[in-house]
Amino acid sequence: MTNNTKVALVTGGSRGIGAAIARRLASEGCAVALNYASDALAAEALVAELKALGAKAMAVCADVSQAAQVSAMFASIEQTLGRIDILVNNAGVLQLAPLAQASDELFARSFAINTQGVFNTLRLAATRLNDGGRIINLSSSVLALRLPGYGIYSASKAAVEALTEVFAKELRGRGITVNAVAPGPVASQLFLKGKSAEEVQAFARMAPLERLGQPEDIAGVVAFLAGPDGGWVNGQVLRANGGLA
Repeated sequence: MTNNTKVALVTGGSRGIGAAIARRLASEGCAVALNYASDALAAEALVAELKALGAKAMAVCADVSQAAQVSAMFASIEQTLGRIDILVNNAGVLQLAPLAQASDELFARSFAINTQGVFNTLRLAATRLNDGGRIINLSSSVLALRLPGYGIYSASKAAVEALTEVFAKELRGRGITVNAVAPGPVASQLFLKGKSAEEVQAFARMAPLERLGQPEDIAGVVAFLAGPDGGWVNGQVLRANGGLA
């Protein structure tokens, strides 16, 4: 690995949008650490794929909602690949319910992973990310739609956007940019799970471009923010949604 190789950590990187981001960053010359919570087979398969293409890659298991596991993850990556330059907070859960019917467990799990998971990595990044680094947090364009059933999920992502905007200012002097990408409906397992074909088509027709986003669409936006051309974008939320909102 050359001295100028950037090290990227992608949480929730074993499949869907996270896997597409990992592939794109690897194609841009990054060494990639794939975080996963449970699907070791998918993570190791993707690591093997990236290595076959000549990239440096590793898989690391950690529940991002647990601060001790996140700290251990950073240490493992630093030991194997080096200090992290690019942090992509992609890990997330989506479970829908009207507020009146939502359980305490649904609320707690949504905020533990979607919000506290981001907080845990950001707190460490304040001292462990290389100067000149990049942080990209995944939010969601569903915030602007105010759809029934999405209240808790939207609230957890609204908190991520707030953390993004504040943290960009708190890292003054480090040369680190902090941004968020807010996808619209994307043809990933997270979005498609539990939806009928009719529901999926309804979402696809909502944007003026009249299709679902693809994981690669989001990976391209993340790669822009992670690369040199995105260096003057800081503290922003980019809504990659085909004009949905």
